Amino acid sequence: MRLFSMYRWVRGRHMIGLRGRNFIETPWAGGVVLVVCVIIAMLLANLPITKTYYHDLLETDLSLMIHSPEGLIDWMFPRGMTVETFVNDCLMVIFFFTVGLEIKREIVNGQLSSVRRAILPVLAAAGGMLAPAVIFTLFNHGTGAANGWGIPTATDIAFAIGILSILGDRVPISLKIFLTALAVADDLGAILVIALFYGGQVRIGLLALALLIMLGVYFMNRMGEKRLACYLFPAVVVWGLFYYSGVHSTISGVAMALLIPMEPRYSKEYYVYKMRWLKSLMLQAGNEEPFPNETQRFYLRRMSHLTANSVGMSYRLEHALTPYVTFLIMPIFALANAGVEIGSLEYLNIFHYSPEIGSIGMGVFFGLLVGKPLGIFLASWAAVRSGLAEMPAGASWRMLFGVACLGGIGFTMSLFVDSLAYTDPDLVDRGKIAILMGSVAAALFGSLLILLFSKKSQES
Repeated sequence: MRLFSMYRWVRGRHMIGLRGRNFIETPWAGGVVLVVCVIIAMLLANLPITKTYYHDLLETDLSLMIHSPEGLIDWMFPRGMTVETFVNDCLMVIFFFTVGLEIKREIVNGQLSSVRRAILPVLAAAGGMLAPAVIFTLFNHGTGAANGWGIPTATDIAFAIGILSILGDRVPISLKIFLTALAVADDLGAILVIALFYGGQVRIGLLALALLIMLGVYFMNRMGEKRLACYLFPAVVVWGLFYYSGVHSTISGVAMALLIPMEPRYSKEYYVYKMRWLKSLMLQAGNEEPFPNETQRFYLRRMSHLTANSVGMSYRLEHALTPYVTFLIMPIFALANAGVEIGSLEYLNIFHYSPEIGSIGMGVFFGLLVGKPLGIFLASWAAVRSGLAEMPAGASWRMLFGVACLGGIGFTMSLFVDSLAYTDPDLVDRGKIAILMGSVAAALFGSLLILLFSKKSQES
C-alpha cells in the first residue's frame, strides 16, 4: 500500500511537471501569465491592506553605498536606483537584449532578410506607428500630455502572436508570419523612438566612451572571437555608461545584441570529425566500470562543449534567455508597472478632456484601437497596390485587417514608453489605464473580426 501511494505521488508530480512544460511551450502562455500579473498588480495597488506596502516596495532604495566613518569614502552605485527603476532600467535591458537578438535573427535569416520579404511588414509597421502618433497628437497637441505621442505606437508581440495561436487555422500561416515580422519591425521602430525622443540630457563623453567600446566589440566580432565572456563583460560596462549618459540604458541591450556573432565557433565538418573522435575515445575508456566513469565524464563534457559551440552564440543566448524573459522578467515588469491606484472613478473615464492636459485616455485608446489597424492596413494596401510588395499567400484583405487590429495590443512597450514620457504620476497612471483598456479592446475586436471573416470564408 505504501509503495502504491509513493507511485501515485511520483506519477502525480511527473504529470504536473509535464503539463507545466507543455503550458510553457505554448505561444499564448506568456500572454496568460502577463494578464494574471496585471490583475494581481491592480489588486495590490488598490486593496487597503496591500496598497501601502506595494508602493513602498517599488520606491525602496536598491543602491549600493560604501561610506567610511570619517566620510573620506562616500560612494554609491547606482544613484537613485529603486525597485521600480531596477525593473525598468536593469531587468528590461535583458528584455531589450533578447528583442535585439530576435531582430538580428530576422534581419540575417528571417522575414526581414531581403528587401522583397521585408518591405511589406516594414512599411506596415511604419504605418502602424505613424497613424497612432497622429491620432494621439490630434487629441493632445499643445497640452501637458503632448509628449506621450509614442505610447500608442507599439505592438506587444507576445499577446498578438498568442491570440493568433489560440485562433488556430482560422488565420493563414502567411498572415501569422506577416504579423510576427511586423511586430519585430515595430519593436525596432519603438526602440528608435525611445532612443531619439525619450532620453534625458545626453552626456557626450560617456556616450562616446560607450560607442568606442562597442566599436571594439564590433572589430572583435569581425576578427572571429566566439567566446561568450568577451561580449557579456563589455555589455555590462556599456550598460553602466548608457545609464549615466542620458540615453536610456535599455538601448544598450539592443545595441550589444546586434554585435553578438551568429556564426558558430565550429563548422559542420569539424563538428562531425571531432564528435566521432571523442565518441570513440569515450567508448574505449573503462568499459568494465559503471557508466559514466571519470574518463567518460571528461569526454562527455568535451562533447557537450563541442555541441554548444557548434550553434551560433546569438541563437544560444536567445534560446536560453527567452523563457526567463517571458515567465520572469515580463511578469515582474507587469507587477511593477501595471498597478494603478484608482482613487476615483474619474480615472476610468478615458474620454475625459481638459485644455490643460488634453486627453491621454482618448489619444492612447483610439491610437491603439483605430490608429494601429488603419495605419497597418493602409500602408499594406498601398505597398501591394503599388507593386512594392506582394499580398501574403492565401490571405484576403478582410483577414489582413482583422490581423492588423491585433497590432493594437500595445501593453508591454506602451507601458514602458508611458513611464518615460511623463514625470507626473497622475499622467502616468492615466496612460496606463488607457493602455490596458485600449489593448483589451483591440484584442477583442481583432479576434471577433477574424472569427467572423473566417466563418464567412468557410460558408462561401
